Amino acid sequence: MNAAVAEDSAASLENPLIEGLERLPVHATALVIFGATGDLAHRKLLPALYNLAHEGALPERLELIGVARRDQPDEDFGAVARESIERFSRTRPDPDVLSGLLSNIRYVPGTFDDDSVYARIDTVLREFDAQAGEQLNRVFYLSTAPQFFPVICAKLGAAGLDRPSNATARVVIEKPFGYDLASARQLNHDVLDVFDESQVFRIDHYLGKETVQNLLALRFANALFEPVWNRNFIDNVQITAAEDLGIGGRAGYYEGAGALRDLVQNHMMQLLALLTIEPPIAFEANRLRDEKLKVLEAIVPPEIDQVASMSVRAQYGRGVVGGSPAPAYREEEGVAPDSRTETYAALRLHVSNWRWAGVPFYLRTGKNLARKLTEIAVTLKPVPHLAFHSSGSVGVQANQIILTVQPDEGVSVSLGAKIPGPRMRIRPVNMEFRYGTSFMSQSPEAYERLILDAMRGDATLFTRNDEIEALWGIIDPILTAWHEDTTSPIAEYPSGSQGPREADALLEEGRRWRRL
Repeated sequence: MNAAVAEDSAASLENPLIEGLERLPVHATALVIFGATGDLAHRKLLPALYNLAHEGALPERLELIGVARRDQPDEDFGAVARESIERFSRTRPDPDVLSGLLSNIRYVPGTFDDDSVYARIDTVLREFDAQAGEQLNRVFYLSTAPQFFPVICAKLGAAGLDRPSNATARVVIEKPFGYDLASARQLNHDVLDVFDESQVFRIDHYLGKETVQNLLALRFANALFEPVWNRNFIDNVQITAAEDLGIGGRAGYYEGAGALRDLVQNHMMQLLALLTIEPPIAFEANRLRDEKLKVLEAIVPPEIDQVASMSVRAQYGRGVVGGSPAPAYREEEGVAPDSRTETYAALRLHVSNWRWAGVPFYLRTGKNLARKLTEIAVTLKPVPHLAFHSSGSVGVQANQIILTVQPDEGVSVSLGAKIPGPRMRIRPVNMEFRYGTSFMSQSPEAYERLILDAMRGDATLFTRNDEIEALWGIIDPILTAWHEDTTSPIAEYPSGSQGPREADALLEEGRRWRRL
């Protein structure tokens, strides 16, 4: 063992939580994007690949294949990909890097249930292998409507593309993974009938965000927080995912999904899990996901008759957003005039384990709210004795730890401080950390990290099959209760507001929602 290797090994022993991602090499890879002409591919996936190439993070050889129904030659697809990158990349494209990325791009037209499509994919992959002089790893990215997930997996298996002889095949599956618990179980069965669990990467782009990953650093790299990270010191936790836009032209999708499926079941529950897990003994995929599963299994799903007291659903009504009039949800194009689909959902959950027993977790998400904001607010219990009562004082308030996921990524801690002057007057002040000012750089897009991890084969930031089913197990009774209740009126809140007043009733003991 040389000195450099010995030093590296010693560092990994001293810091077991940070061992992992950066140590995995990125093997030469062929990336096949199903749904390559769709919005996600053009706005996120292709720009993410360019930015990885710009940073020198891609493997030395990366070959791209687009698959979609539209009939077009390779050159036309390459031109569209170039235009998408130039429009949506977070960095200004370098012509040489962009040309290198797209120089050998291929396109396979056809429907996803057509066997000949997979035969042509196999042919192109064999051509790439011949050019490289080795068999490339395969990553199949399913950027399609959910109904095609089992179809594509089955066809990949039938064509033998799931088991290359001298390389690895992986499949990346976008959300939503299932529509409810039963469909999630069926989809898991269909996918795992072809691929091993180690080959499956169920993507939740929130897990690729820097602030979400920083949850782990905040908790496990700072002795400051661990002593208070429990029921003895924390009063409550609020997790908010607010949007300042309506559904736009997505009525076809949103009418069948709603806020609970769209954001709570995946993104917000993942935030809750990362916030509450026990420290894993290593920052490794299955160890981390084991801890998340324990937390999710400690959240007792509500009984049907409990749903009304621990959840609120609502729709946005007419109002003003960004200074412009906004229509009600039921007035949006494509929405049924008697629709009961929620555009706002709020829940009160409890994690029934030793660390978190008795601490309420409040989750809320909604469209057409006052502003766009995703944050986690951890409120500590108040000090046991208030000695400051001077007039003019804002007063001693409970300390809060605020993790902002978007739009301004960072962490702030509120403290009580004395106002300058002869009297003892107290008001809250914030200690803040912001990514932009602290690191003087723009945070990478979540898809950049996740695509690279899929190529590496590291599933730490992806969702495992049992985790998916545990997530749906919590949400399923709420969906069932809402579906069965066809008579209770749906609460309404004005567009551009803080949300429905009915959500205030979820917060016990005088607590209030943080203002958007």
